[in-house]
Amino acid sequence: MTAVVVAIPEPRASELAAELEMEGVRVLAVLPTSAAGIDLPPGAEAIIVTAARAVLTAELVSTCDRAGVRILALGGADTRLLGRLGLSAALPPEAAGWEVAAALATDAPAEPAMRSRRAHRVIAVWGPQGAPGRSTIAIQLAVELARSGRSTALVDADTVAPSLALLLGLSDDAPGIAAACRRAERGALDATELTRLATTVSSGGDTVEVLAGINRPSRWPELGSARLRSTLSACREWTEETVVDVAGAFEADDEVTYDIAGPRRHAATTAALSEADLIVAVAAADPVGISRFLRDHAEVRRLTAPTPVSVVVNQVRPGPLGIDARGQVRRTLERFAGLTDITFLPFDQRAADAALLHARPMTDVTPRSTLVSGIRRLAATLTPADVESATAGSSRGSSPVARRLRSILGARGA
Repeated sequence: MTAVVVAIPEPRASELAAELEMEGVRVLAVLPTSAAGIDLPPGAEAIIVTAARAVLTAELVSTCDRAGVRILALGGADTRLLGRLGLSAALPPEAAGWEVAAALATDAPAEPAMRSRRAHRVIAVWGPQGAPGRSTIAIQLAVELARSGRSTALVDADTVAPSLALLLGLSDDAPGIAAACRRAERGALDATELTRLATTVSSGGDTVEVLAGINRPSRWPELGSARLRSTLSACREWTEETVVDVAGAFEADDEVTYDIAGPRRHAATTAALSEADLIVAVAAADPVGISRFLRDHAEVRRLTAPTPVSVVVNQVRPGPLGIDARGQVRRTLERFAGLTDITFLPFDQRAADAALLHARPMTDVTPRSTLVSGIRRLAATLTPADVESATAGSSRGSSPVARRLRSILGARGA
């Protein structure tokens, strides 16, 4: 028998408690709706609360996490808030006792925060040398993940040609990833320190925390393998999604070609790929780009297996490949690498130029770009299944004004 605590406004609280008792659910207590100073009775397995920001506070979630108590929300809550807290979708505010009992009996984990912690990911965006569009995709992917309600960080770990600071109009003197790596080596890197070192970039009402890269490629020894691994581990606890832009060059066997006691030139790329929970592999849609991708993709798989790899073919256009460019690329990758699950992104030079001119994400300057739409679909396939999109599948939800209006109305309703 499940033991629950009911913490919703009266008179519905007493009514729901009686209905739950009839369904075989033991109600331990009916508590005030305020989350401040809540005292859970011993033996509680779940708490039923109103889905409002004033109730679903960090204090309440922490208290329930420590006690191993599941949180079940009632009401029309902000789905992004529930996603950030790792909670399942809210039930209707007038849900009957049998509906609540059925929800309590599902296989949802008893500790929502643990599910959220397991969902925290490091996503490495890699591609062979030759400018296939790694940094552009990394920026826009981070923006789209933030737009889905996931707290997101963007890390520039490219030790050959770091560019995120320039593409986003950030200062080259920002401490960024190099400072984070130094603190990680001393064991002094945590979420608070990462927030201090990062630069916040706003896009369409959402924010992305950016750890800028090194301002000179000659500083590559500062991003050592052990340092970067520790930093990415801290980032995994800091935000739900960490998107890492890495260089195209890597040498899986560079411990043979270099003194193993000294720093390795491409250790940052190798470390980021090894530490990643998911790799987005980017190829340029031209004969040279596909050839380079096929050559290096096999080495990436050997280095990182069984980490999942999502293959993205960027800059698709008929110019360098003639008619049926997608078909030619698809057949080539399937024949020589056995790849069949491929995402194609169109060539949109106008959107890329506008983003570079304004030093902003493409979502801000060309929101209706076909490239933006393509990366949005890619982000949707990479987003955990239990996180609902901020637009709930509505095309009209892509407007920043519409999303701000929904936030204001939601706040008033709460």
